[in-house]
Amino acid sequence: MNLRQAALGAAALDAGAIVVFAAIGRASHEEGILGENGWGLLETVSPFLTGAALGWLIARAWRRPCDWRRTGVIVWASTLVGGMALRAVYGQGVQVSFVIVAGSVLAAFLIGWRVLSGAIAKRRGLKG
Repeated sequence: MNLRQAALGAAALDAGAIVVFAAIGRASHEEGILGENGWGLLETVSPFLTGAALGWLIARAWRRPCDWRRTGVIVWASTLVGGMALRAVYGQGVQVSFVIVAGSVLAAFLIGWRVLSGAIAKRRGLKG
């Protein structure tokens, strides 16, 4: 696997994790994943995907897509802060309890897979 493939895979994992996070949140609040108009998931996930995209740019994540310290933490922070800021702009809820839960879940999802992949790579002798 080359760096470009790793970056594409990492971007897909990040986007998928964010969509799963939003879907779980919507389902847990009995809103229905897609909502009444069918756009609910997109409305919920778009601020966070935008924040993640900004994080990818800030971290230059394509250089070290699987590094949890240099990339994962920045992508997580940008996803959370950018997502919450855009939710506020869009008039969506930004309660403290939601920020805490979102921060925890997004950290587990966006940093967690990178920590796991690094541990597996190290165990297999693929990382120094």
